[in-house]
Amino acid sequence: MKLSELDYELPPELIAQHPLAERDQARMLVLDRRARTLEHSRFYKLSGHLREGDLIVLNDTRVLAARLYARKESGGRVELLFVRPVTDPSGGWLALARAHRGLAQGARLILGDGRALRVAAISQEHRPIIVRDDGGSLEAVLREFGMLALPHYIRREVAAADSDDYQTVYADTPGAIAAPTAGLHFTDRVFGELADAGIRVARITLHIGPGTFAPVRGASVEGHSMEAEWFTIGASARDAIGHTRRMGGRIVAVGTSSVRALESWAITGEPEGFTGLFIFPGFRFRMVDAMITNFHMPRTTVLALVMALAGRETILDAYAEAIRRRYRFLSYGDAMLIL
Repeated sequence: MKLSELDYELPPELIAQHPLAERDQARMLVLDRRARTLEHSRFYKLSGHLREGDLIVLNDTRVLAARLYARKESGGRVELLFVRPVTDPSGGWLALARAHRGLAQGARLILGDGRALRVAAISQEHRPIIVRDDGGSLEAVLREFGMLALPHYIRREVAAADSDDYQTVYADTPGAIAAPTAGLHFTDRVFGELADAGIRVARITLHIGPGTFAPVRGASVEGHSMEAEWFTIGASARDAIGHTRRMGGRIVAVGTSSVRALESWAITGEPEGFTGLFIFPGFRFRMVDAMITNFHMPRTTVLALVMALAGRETILDAYAEAIRRRYRFLSYGDAMLIL
């Protein structure tokens, strides 16, 4: 697949810069991929578009306040985005760094209160670094100094309200640097109506990292390699999925992160671990029957995933209709239900 096949023209004014006042009032474009029909709806009507016996699978990851600013000993400013703890017991974290000049191994990064972090190692691929706090816990440092990191296309300063707005109402397990934004539309009212309609809910976890948002580079989509992200599908979710399958219900994944976790489990049989699964057209889905998602940027892995599920031309036609109807795009934007 050529990279150009992931292209479409997204008017910048359609990129949502703020959330709606009421989450479940988001518009929802309902795509029947087999009939290739579109219906315009609202998210609070979700239960009316599903069937009794369906299972909605949510990603309950919680977004960390993962962005932190420090200074080099020379005085230069450094922006750090903490991605995840490293697997050894040293207490270090993998981080992405932005500075006027590169960072050297062993460099000290000075925080606002005078404490220092240390660059323990530098990877050669994409230049992430491992940061350690030799005097304490990096988790404590993030709690004190960390800030929410909104996506780059939200071109405003982070507001106090974003700390709630950029979390799902069911966020539980800290570890993501970005929200599973398809889930931002859910409210207690929506969950109540789903339950009344006989539609069950299960929770899994995938901690969304920078790999989800990295643009596809190179002329061939198939040549792209995704950075691995940690996921777990607990026993209760596995039981609910098995029951739904036996009873003939559909597995409705909320967001591309839930799709990747479920399909990774289906492929490997392992319900927990790191996944670098990249889903693009030609992929054979083993677990997911339908999904709820937002509208995605051109030339991204998440756009490739929805094309894999519904077909490239079908998605491009749906996006053209969404643009014509002035839907709101990306993280704080409107929703799409693919059946």
